[in-house]
Amino acid sequence: MRIPSLDGLRALSIAFVLCAHAAGTPGFPPLPGWMEGSALFGVRVFFVISGFLITTLLLSEVKKTGTVSLPHFYLRRTLRIFPPFYAYVALVALAGALGWIQLREYDILAAVTYTTNYHHDRSWYLGHAWSLAVEEQFYLLWPFLLKFAGVRRAAGIAIATIIAAPLLRIGLLVAAPSFRPGIGETFPTVADAIATGCLLACMRDRIGALFWVIPAVAMASAAVPSAKVDALAGQTITNLGIALAIERFVRFPDTAFGRVLNFRPIVFVGVLSYSLYLWQQLFLNRHAASWMTAFPVNLALAFVVAVGSYYLIERPALRLRSRIEASRRPAAAPQVASAASGDRPVGYGT
Repeated sequence: MRIPSLDGLRALSIAFVLCAHAAGTPGFPPLPGWMEGSALFGVRVFFVISGFLITTLLLSEVKKTGTVSLPHFYLRRTLRIFPPFYAYVALVALAGALGWIQLREYDILAAVTYTTNYHHDRSWYLGHAWSLAVEEQFYLLWPFLLKFAGVRRAAGIAIATIIAAPLLRIGLLVAAPSFRPGIGETFPTVADAIATGCLLACMRDRIGALFWVIPAVAMASAAVPSAKVDALAGQTITNLGIALAIERFVRFPDTAFGRVLNFRPIVFVGVLSYSLYLWQQLFLNRHAASWMTAFPVNLALAFVVAVGSYYLIERPALRLRSRIEASRRPAAAPQVASAASGDRPVGYGT
């Protein structure tokens, strides 16, 4: 199942990350001030997309079968996420063991256990794994909630998360200085971004009219130079603005900007976005002095390695996933099965 515009939005998100990480590498032009936090904004867009997409597909499964198959979900997630990630971690571990790069204590352990968002003293090479840890923690929790609490209660929990996370952020910021490094990375302080995407999937038909209101407020909130205001309200409003932009471009892919998002080269960058996010960390490194980390060579290498990762690791793993699913699928009766029946299993598409 392909949802229009999502790959284009992923391309936009990874572009923000690449620009922010390339800033400061030799030869890269200076970024305007408003783009200084673009990497975090790009990751935030990824989080909202993830919550929206996973919930949309789980709700489709509930509508079709009446429940969520946890083994099916985790099989799909495992074969989609693990192969490229553990290939990257293995290479980084090897490079560290050979002395080519410097890693921090517990970097590898935190990465392989998806707990990097709680490991703050980390090296650049695995620093970006914090966001992947947040995603994995979401995958562990959300399908259980939908299955055992039901859609309505799960939506209520998403709303509670959107309310509670800002209060937790401001509380830690004001009253617990030792916890400040984890604000925006530990799951409870960032889960509202994903929960916003989840809620969008649950309430799409009720909020479309708000599209023109929230993005304007989100842009205004981003201009407030206050960490406390940002922690309490700015991030929440930005999440809502992202969610409603997603809703707009998914529902109306034929608008001018929607056509840009669905332009084939843009879509291809979106398809590559996971591998790009993984492997760019080796090359877009302002702390290293090497020809491989100088612009534009670093950006070209990031794309070349991402393409290799996609075709040599991601695609074979997805084909394996399809074969396993086909072997488990009950044979359809001859008079029912047809190419136009629409009964193919829903894909989890990320």
